[in-house]
Amino acid sequence: MRFLYTVIYYLVMPFVLIRLLWRSRHAADYRKRWSERFGYITPITQGKTIWIHAVSVGETLAAIPLVKSLIKKYHRDYQFIVTTTTPTGSALVTKHLHNLVTHVYAPFDVPSVVLRFLKRSRVALCVIMETEMWPNLLTICHKQHIPIILANGRLSERSCLRYQLIPSLTKQMLGTYHTVATQGVLDGERYLQLGLDPKKLVVAGNIKFDVHIPDELIQQGKNIREQIGIERRVFIAASTHDGEEAIILNAFKKIRAEIPTLFLIVAPRHPDRFQKIADLCRQTQFHISTRSQPSPITQNTDILLVDTIGELQMIYAAADIAFVGGSLVSIGGHNLIEPAALGLPILTGPHLYNFTEISKLLQNAGAAQIVMDASGIADAVIAL
Repeated sequence: MRFLYTVIYYLVMPFVLIRLLWRSRHAADYRKRWSERFGYITPITQGKTIWIHAVSVGETLAAIPLVKSLIKKYHRDYQFIVTTTTPTGSALVTKHLHNLVTHVYAPFDVPSVVLRFLKRSRVALCVIMETEMWPNLLTICHKQHIPIILANGRLSERSCLRYQLIPSLTKQMLGTYHTVATQGVLDGERYLQLGLDPKKLVVAGNIKFDVHIPDELIQQGKNIREQIGIERRVFIAASTHDGEEAIILNAFKKIRAEIPTLFLIVAPRHPDRFQKIADLCRQTQFHISTRSQPSPITQNTDILLVDTIGELQMIYAAADIAFVGGSLVSIGGHNLIEPAALGLPILTGPHLYNFTEISKLLQNAGAAQIVMDASGIADAVIAL
């Protein structure tokens, strides 16, 4: 089965590269550093390396405290490589970890590329964040006696059903792990259902609950709030996806009919959509300001568009109410813990299959509310 997977991967490789070029229309970094994706990284000539892989923004933010702890404990014995697959993840690694680690893009999952990457990186331990299962990467690491740990593992019901379609390959991949540390009991049960050895399972809890928002970020958020106006209520729509911003703007119009001074912050999930969302906001005839080209926020400013990367924690601190996106469309939701850590009431859509346990905990505590559409959002914000 892995052989067939590899053949298919080789066949679709041209289309993978075309997709990177396509995405580079809005984010030029997608057409840079391709050699790293083929395993051509600067060789590490001595010592051993701990490799931490995080796909994109969410996984990278979760990984940063873990990486810092590993560095603090093992910096005398190991070097550290952090890989991501997206430029946004790369930017966060650079911003938060600076020269403490080497960042490169993750290798494509074909044997020759993975072997080249491992040879040049001298990996002694591989830590994979959350959900990634790549057949060749896992198998080759296992054959080279490199322990693999799945950290903060999560597995939605939808993903579990998909892996059940390839039971032999899935069981083979799970057999390569040294330890699978899951976010919750349900995640662990799904891994066991797919064939994970129970001895390898640890239900460790969600690392995102360990979030600590630094005082300086909170103060920066308060400074933005002062620019907006202390007397104005601030509603943030964070980590939004295509289709959600239009719903949010429709809700904003409805709310403004009841609360004329309400201020809206929109923080889209993906940088390649920033310009599209800026244009959409302007079409509504609202006055907008952007983080990338800051202009004074006045009483006439209606919307702040966060078209920057890695500022969401700080921006949350400027708000009174938070909507967390990826949930009105079938994405599976995003991190609800950050706004909860700041004591914000949370609104979210119904599509939360990636954060089932967290969303239930917050709903049961009265900290989060499910909304279905623009009217539901408007009613909830007005009531809050």
